[in-house]
Amino acid sequence: MKKLCLGLIGAACSITAASAQVSDNTVKIGVLTDQTGVFSSLAGKGSVVAAEMAVEDFGTKIGGKKVELVSADHQNKADVGTQIARRWFDAEGVDMIIDVPNSSVVLAVQELAREKNRVLIVSGAGTADLTNKACSPNGIHWTWDTYAAAVSTAKAIVQEGGKSWYFLTADYAFGHTMKADVSRVVEATGGKVVGAVQHPLNTSDFSSFLMRIPSTNADVIALANGGSDTINSLKQAQEFGLTQTAKIAGLAIFLTDVHSIGLQTAQGLYLTTGFYWDRNDETREWAQRFFKRHGAMPTMSQAGVYSAIMHYLKSIEAAGTDSAEKVVARMKETPVNDFFAKNGKIRADGRMVHDMYLAQVKAPAESKAPWDYYKILRTVPGDEAFRPLSESDCPLVK
Repeated sequence: MKKLCLGLIGAACSITAASAQVSDNTVKIGVLTDQTGVFSSLAGKGSVVAAEMAVEDFGTKIGGKKVELVSADHQNKADVGTQIARRWFDAEGVDMIIDVPNSSVVLAVQELAREKNRVLIVSGAGTADLTNKACSPNGIHWTWDTYAAAVSTAKAIVQEGGKSWYFLTADYAFGHTMKADVSRVVEATGGKVVGAVQHPLNTSDFSSFLMRIPSTNADVIALANGGSDTINSLKQAQEFGLTQTAKIAGLAIFLTDVHSIGLQTAQGLYLTTGFYWDRNDETREWAQRFFKRHGAMPTMSQAGVYSAIMHYLKSIEAAGTDSAEKVVARMKETPVNDFFAKNGKIRADGRMVHDMYLAQVKAPAESKAPWDYYKILRTVPGDEAFRPLSESDCPLVK
């Protein structure tokens, strides 16, 4: 048999060998997301749709072995998320979990994935701790993080004259790391933090938090929250007249947030995004296919799910195994080149480094069609956007 494995026949033998090394004869991916709560529009069912598209586009099989998807709602509860992940790993043969918006949930799931030696690829959650002090050998952070959102957005607003900052912070891991990262950038570029208040996740009434702001004379209100919390706090800030006297810094703004808020309210917002559907022909082609299935244009989180799954499946095929260590090693040594990222690279700490985009929300008169919401002001090179390894606390880097 060995003598026959030459040339094209050798390639066929390699595929056969690869298929023999797929555990349980199936590559199983779990989309763990928020399907009903605060992050459901930016991830949720749209992330499941993106995952389905990736599996279908790949071909649904690797070396004759099928690729399967399962999905679940973590309900924004760390205990629920870890229970689902544990069941998937222990009883259902899930090889990789993806998405996981909500930083408290994802930090818990990352620890479990480390314990079980399975792969975790994060698209929806933003805490930069995932590739810093909480980094994992099998954890990959794909789409964005609090550091990347801080660098470009905060710099732009300070340069536009926004010097005194007040933070409205979601009281969990994401909000805390976002506030810390943005505060450092603000102070390093000549601004100052004049106050802050924390609010619970999924708050509907922000009046008691917003009423504290006028006395601080802040000229920037920084929303260190996400999903419906960002939508509600921004709408209510406008109702209180705060947008007349202060700039609003949306630190984790997604396309679906702008869609919900409306251009009349959101116009002028600065934001940093890892993906915009209308950037070029390649992004438009994929986004239109997504829109036909989901009824909304993709967020950066949903586009990241597709990109990450394709890279994962291609790496299994190339490595000839779905072993977590070998697949992650192949993913890290292979550049990411698709509609989402060009020459992206996965570092030792698990951070997928790619270009980010500083954008501003258009005024209603500037928008030419539905979902035409962003002006891309600047491409931020990946090495500038994400935390440099020289500042990392990740043990894998040390």
